[in-house]
Amino acid sequence: MTVPTTGRRERKKAATRQKIADTALRLFLERGYDAVGIRDVAAEADVAVTTLFSHFASKEALVFEQDGDFEQRLMRTVTDREPHEPLIPALRREIQAMVRHCTADGTVPVYRMIDESRALREYEESMRLRHAESLATALVADPDLPQSATACRTIARFVIDAYSLAREADDPQAALDEIFQMIEAAWEAA
Repeated sequence: MTVPTTGRRERKKAATRQKIADTALRLFLERGYDAVGIRDVAAEADVAVTTLFSHFASKEALVFEQDGDFEQRLMRTVTDREPHEPLIPALRREIQAMVRHCTADGTVPVYRMIDESRALREYEESMRLRHAESLATALVADPDLPQSATACRTIARFVIDAYSLAREADDPQAALDEIFQMIEAAWEAA
């Protein structure tokens, strides 16, 4: 399989985006989310404010810089799975990988910051709803899945909630095991 290569321009854009996100997170954790403005982040990252906004739509988006990647991964889990590969185990593996990423060492301060900020909590909630809608769209479009649009939307919400609940649990693996047993049963019942 050939791995697509990216050009110099794309690599520079990706590096700039990452530099902005890393700078923002460092400043937010050092000074507090509410104490840091967009101009502070841009100045520290040595970019113009317009450059920052060309990469991130809002201050909140700086905290959730992998949002788009997570959304695409969920959709690809549905669209790129092997023919006849069961859906729910594939989604479970992806959610498990995402939970591992978000519960790795060093993430506690980030989630504490999110919990302490109303703006970040609201942004995260809207992000989860968007992810659920994108996942539902991929499920509905899959011709191999006979479930109704309502069933697909419901399961998509359950999967996104599984991520949130497991990430917050004392034992994320046990939480995922329990939650996905219920999701599997609900999917089969649909």
